[in-house]
Amino acid sequence: MEVAEALRFATAELGLEPSEARMLLARASGRTRVALIAHPEARLDAAQTLRFTELASRRRAGEPVAYLLGEREFYGLCLAVSPAVLIPRPETELLVDLALERMPPEGAVLDLGTGSGAVALAIKSQRPRARVTAVDASEAALDVARGNAVRLGLDVELLCGDWYAPLADRRYAVVVSNPPYVATGDHHLVEGDLRFEPRRALVGGSDGLDDLRRIVARAPSHLQSGGWILLEHGRGQDEPVRALLEAAGLRNVESRADLAGIARCTFGQYYSE
Repeated sequence: MEVAEALRFATAELGLEPSEARMLLARASGRTRVALIAHPEARLDAAQTLRFTELASRRRAGEPVAYLLGEREFYGLCLAVSPAVLIPRPETELLVDLALERMPPEGAVLDLGTGSGAVALAIKSQRPRARVTAVDASEAALDVARGNAVRLGLDVELLCGDWYAPLADRRYAVVVSNPPYVATGDHHLVEGDLRFEPRRALVGGSDGLDDLRRIVARAPSHLQSGGWILLEHGRGQDEPVRALLEAAGLRNVESRADLAGIARCTFGQYYSE
């Protein structure tokens, strides 16, 4: 089978997007996407054809491209991903931007629910002298994060536990989290990539705020005076999250919108009495 024929099969017969078809064919054939475009007449051997057909068929069934490739780019970093972790999304880069604006160069940073390590590793890549700790309740997720940290050469402390549980009385200049915030029963859970992602990392109770409540309630016990907590959340959750932060005694509470104009991150500052 020629490259052009394989791509026609994936797009015309299976209905894949051309860009996705090229990414999968590049992975199956060991060629670059540029080479595939430049040499549509190149032939695939039997093993390459079989690998591509399997990948394309799995994509047609809805499996995320990131899981099929085993990687996803985030904040300029190529991260390994697996079904044990959420797929890093572009809108989460706002959380990193906001944290970088508020943290001292050598400050202590805590990432709660790190998953693949995306946020923690992005921060460490931009602030090499920062002391970054990342926590997740899933050992499988931490294995992915650990592999990413080693491969990227970024020194991040990784701890297993439920939110603040492994931290004793440690305090941080910045706490960031992209926690589960989808409401139980939300129709998006049976659509698109979310069908394949770990449910525990997505669903935050009947209104999506259960984990956000827990994180905010204990934030004052783990923030240095003048420190910030920054939280990603879903559409329409900015007002209740601001209310949670204000009720916990945090000041300078604000929300920021992502590039789509959706209020995506809310943050506040802690001051000891």
